[in-house]
Amino acid sequence: MAPRALKVDELASVLPPGGLTLVSASPAESDLLVEMVAQAGDALGDMTFSGIFVPGLNKPTYSGGSQTRVLSFFQTPQLRAEAHRVDFVPVHYAAGQALYRSLKPRAVLAMVSPPDENGMCSFGAETAWIPDNWRNAAVRVAHINPAMPRTAGDPGIPFAELTGYIEGEQPLKGMPDGAADPVSEAIARHAAAFIEDGATIQTGLGKVPDCILDMVQDRRNLRIHTGLIGDGALRLVRSGAMATGKSALVGVAIGSPALYAGLDDPHFDFRPISVTHDPRVSGAAEQLITVNGALEVDLFGQTYAEVGPKGAMSGPGGASDFTTAARLSPRGIRMICLPADAGKGAITRIIDPRDAKGPVSLGRLDTDIVVTEHGAADLRGKGHNARAEALIAIAAPAFRDALAAAWSRIADGL
Repeated sequence: MAPRALKVDELASVLPPGGLTLVSASPAESDLLVEMVAQAGDALGDMTFSGIFVPGLNKPTYSGGSQTRVLSFFQTPQLRAEAHRVDFVPVHYAAGQALYRSLKPRAVLAMVSPPDENGMCSFGAETAWIPDNWRNAAVRVAHINPAMPRTAGDPGIPFAELTGYIEGEQPLKGMPDGAADPVSEAIARHAAAFIEDGATIQTGLGKVPDCILDMVQDRRNLRIHTGLIGDGALRLVRSGAMATGKSALVGVAIGSPALYAGLDDPHFDFRPISVTHDPRVSGAAEQLITVNGALEVDLFGQTYAEVGPKGAMSGPGGASDFTTAARLSPRGIRMICLPADAGKGAITRIIDPRDAKGPVSLGRLDTDIVVTEHGAADLRGKGHNARAEALIAIAAPAFRDALAAAWSRIADGL
């Protein structure tokens, strides 16, 4: 049966009530599909929607009817405000994939490119959960968006396999390519010193990751293997620093219109979560260097990345998946980058362990190097006291004496 062309008010006619429905989010969140969910309302029954909902980027809450719920691995402000109908599950990506397998999604709502000459619709800038799950979902509804770039790697979904579709052009959700600041540049300079020719880099979004990628453009034979890229990755693949062929294996791109327009670069290879976050795949690199951020790092070297001043922001995300991979890599390095202080210098981010907020995201044995604008603390092969001393040395100067005194009290009990 040919896919059915749908109007905005016709989602309930093809989507049975209840069950789990996966939706495109991140840059591929569809305004049309969100409106279709709202129009369907109570006809959706006790349906649960799930996707990669990024704070600051994805604002809908999929409150189509009185019984609809959301399952999320991240917390946007909008979802936090509707906590009564949101199941926030703070797990890493591999566990998220296992959860989807157990829950067996019944439907997918995806933004895709128009079909090519072979009838294939690309998942484009968000090749994440849906490519691994659409074949097992009985209902597949697509927003066919002419603005969605076709990306190489995952073949996409055949137009003929869709249950229904709606067409309309919509700019991808994005973030501006912000200018670097002196703190980000200083952090990046210290981090980039560890990246050699031939390294494979995993990193994410933000000024620091983009600065690091900009600072290694003079290296050669580099590779990228990561879940998420911004504009800095496009600049790197165009710089001449990359290995030949498809040397940038990624899952999701979030950035400026220039980034989306450049996703046809021949270095890019867009793959689903089952590839991007499989430690056996990325861990096969000779030197995988993982670069992730954090909100705080304590004097044991434990990393906290999930709870901010307003409460829970996310689960551990993909950082722990890539940390496992870097441990498998023969010369892997696991790096955490963060500013030394926050709140205009009023709050230290290198902390006394007793002042930590939220759960430990990465344990003390999951991090090799911690970087702030004041330098790099190489924790490899160090005992408790030497690790604490190295971390205090890269804390903001105003807090070093207090941290040293706190560690002295802790060390007495070790």
